[in-house]
Formats: sequence, C-alpha cells, structure tokens
Amino acid sequence: MKAVTNLLEEEWEFLTDLLPKDWREQARTTGALQRARGVANADCLLQLILMHTATGLSLRQTVVRAREQSIADISDVALLKRLRSSEGWLRSLTAQMTELTDGGIIRRLSQRRRIRVVDATTVEEQGGAGTDWRIHYTLCLPDLSCDFFEVTDEHGGETYRRIPVKRGDLLLADRGYSNAPGVAAVKTAGGDVLVRWNSFSFPLDADGKAFAALKELNTLPKRGAREWSVSFTHGGKKYTGRLCAIRKNAVATKRAQEKLRRKANKKQDKLSDEALKLAEFILVFTTVRQSDLNTTEVLELYRVRWQIELRFKHLKSLLGLGCLPKYDEASCRAWIQAKLLCGLLIERLMREAKFFFPWGYRLPSTEPLA
Repeated sequence: MKAVTNLLEEEWEFLTDLLPKDWREQARTTGALQRARGVANADCLLQLILMHTATGLSLRQTVVRAREQSIADISDVALLKRLRSSEGWLRSLTAQMTELTDGGIIRRLSQRRRIRVVDATTVEEQGGAGTDWRIHYTLCLPDLSCDFFEVTDEHGGETYRRIPVKRGDLLLADRGYSNAPGVAAVKTAGGDVLVRWNSFSFPLDADGKAFAALKELNTLPKRGAREWSVSFTHGGKKYTGRLCAIRKNAVATKRAQEKLRRKANKKQDKLSDEALKLAEFILVFTTVRQSDLNTTEVLELYRVRWQIELRFKHLKSLLGLGCLPKYDEASCRAWIQAKLLCGLLIERLMREAKFFFPWGYRLPSTEPLA
C-alpha cells in the first residue's frame, strides 16, 4: 500500500511541475483556499477539482472517492462551494498556461477592444438521464477567461444574437455563426465580427451585385492572400465588410473535400461542384477596418481562433466533457475554467512525452548538465 501511495505522489508531483511555479500561493491570493477545513492545502483542492471535472464524477462520487483516498473529507455541498470560489484561481492558471502564436496581434488589439471567441458544445445531463444540453459561451483572449455562457437544450442554435455585445467587442467564430441576422446584431450593438464565411447561408454583394466567389477565388495565387470589399443587407439596412481568402495546399484541400463527401454520404445528400471547389480555400469575413487589421492579420487571427477550437476538440475526445453541473452561474464558470485547465495539462503532458525523461522526472533548471 505504501508503494502505491508513493507512486501516486510521484505522478502528482510530475503533473504539478507543468503548472505555474506559484500555483499553490495563487490558491490563497485568489481566494480559492481561504481556510483549510476539510481540505488541507492547494494540492488537495486541485485534486478534488480535477477528479470532478476531468473524470465526469458527480460531486457525491468525487467526495466519496476523495475520502477513500485520504485526499479530503468534505461533503458534496462543500465541494460545490469550493468549486465556485476557485473560478479566479483556475482562470489565472489557465491564462498563464495558454500559449498562442499570433505575432502580437492579440496583444495589440486587446489594448483597445475586447477579443472574444464564440463557441458552443454539447454535454449530457448530470445523472445520465439521457438529455443533451448545449453550453453557448465566449472566452476572452488572451487569458481565455469565460465572460458569458448560456445553457439551452440540444436544439439551441449557434448564433451571435444570443451573445451580449458591448461597443468595441470583436467576436471570433466559426462557420455556424456565418449569417446576416447574427452579424447585423453584433454591428447594431457596436461590435465587430471575424467569422469563417459560409457562402450558402451568408450571401454577399460586391459592386452592387452578388459576389461571384468562384470567379474571384480563381485569381488567388498558390501562396498568398487577398481580400474583397463586400456588403450584405438585413432588415432594410446595408452593412459593409471584407472577405479575406487564402488558398489551401493540396493536402489540406484533399482532407477538406473528403470530409465534405463523408458528410454528404451520411446525410444522403448530393455534393455540389461549387462546395468541392470552395473547399480549396479558407474564407474569412470581417467587419474590422483594414487600418486595424490587414488581410494577413485577419487570417492569422482566425488561425488563433482555430487553436482554441482544437483545444476543445481535445476536451471532447479525450475528456468526454463529463456532465454539466447546472447549479448556478459561479459553479458553471468554474467548471468551464477547470475543463480548460484539464485540456492544457493534457497538451503539456503530450508535449513532455515527446522528450521524456528515462529517470521519470524533470531535472531542476539550476542543476548543471556537465
């Protein structure tokens, strides 16, 4: 039994080496660990949170397992309160572990406006009742703090119209949010969008007539980007924007076209030649002025948004996202932050595995390698 305990302690030490160096101190400075009643220290608190969020255990299952493993002795209600109070701590850890390659675009833009990634994910109801729910949320860049979420049933659609927008906000989203009503709602509220363009749900005009996408895209070089001034009309009002495009390489094109074919076969739909041709390009619509973001920067910023999407794909495939603790706003926000932290830890572990240590742990940086 002692050997097992030592093994768990060693694995936990390796995992916490991936966190910021002062992560334990932050538990107290952020208010997550104000008192140690039932939870001895920051290690025990983080183990409880990860046990609950990463494995999909209910609050009651978590506290029972924690008691059996001598991690903590608290009730499920007390654990819920601990989770609520840990949101700031988890957000801080997530922000420090986030590494986004953007050439300084986010740092420059975030000084003047709030940059928000808009997305949605489906989770199962706690208790395994078989009901699916959707969490619609926004994450602010660069710290990935969750500043909005809404829970709907599985039929709740992805739309900009459900997101509260303040003047100056820039909302980054994927193709599901590419439609005139949603973009118009953001612009009316004083915000801007940067969204993957869907030509079938979001028709655009150029020079007073329908934008001829295939004709214009044929002029793109094999490498390099281009943009067009475009507009759309909604509710009798005209809105202007820019369509930025870049051609994919052969491998990316083949992958995208095969995905379209699989989707069409699954739905027993006929795949159009236009859809296959458009799959050769990345098309991003934005209402941001060219003086604020040039063509390349628009595409770079979308790439950053895609990095966030990939992290959530990891969460969906590796963690299964567990069950939604739909108790109140504070616990839901903390739950989302904990899921983000789990995803970042998994990424770090995968990265470390490429350069593993035969002796099983990392050498302190102060020790010389003679």
